Amino acid sequence: MIEALPRREREVFETLCRLEAGTAAGVRAALSDPLSDSAVRTMLSRLETKGLVERTAGPDGFLYSPVQRTEAVAAGALKRMIDTFFAGSAASAATALLGLGQRLTPEEAAALERIIDKAVERKP
Repeated sequence: MIEALPRREREVFETLCRLEAGTAAGVRAALSDPLSDSAVRTMLSRLETKGLVERTAGPDGFLYSPVQRTEAVAAGALKRMIDTFFAGSAASAATALLGLGQRLTPEEAAALERIIDKAVERKP
């Protein structure tokens, strides 16, 4: 469903997912290429109509939050990125991410090793 959203609606939705919850003003401020206040409110309303966003009254106005779990949205976005830029290869995507030069903590390295070991065991 998210893949079918127009680009700007998807950007608003993904920004809201990153924030986990926020007002229209908060979403607008977090956008990399801000829209007008009315445009953000319109897109949040459309997303609410599509069942992707819920709205609750808060002290600073309406508070919006994604209906879907952020992990599910992230997994879908990551799959699209892997399919688009890495020809469906998770290994190529992981190699590219690790090649960005950020150092891993020993805990992160151990977690990656465990995930790799499990993936190797699952081979058909």
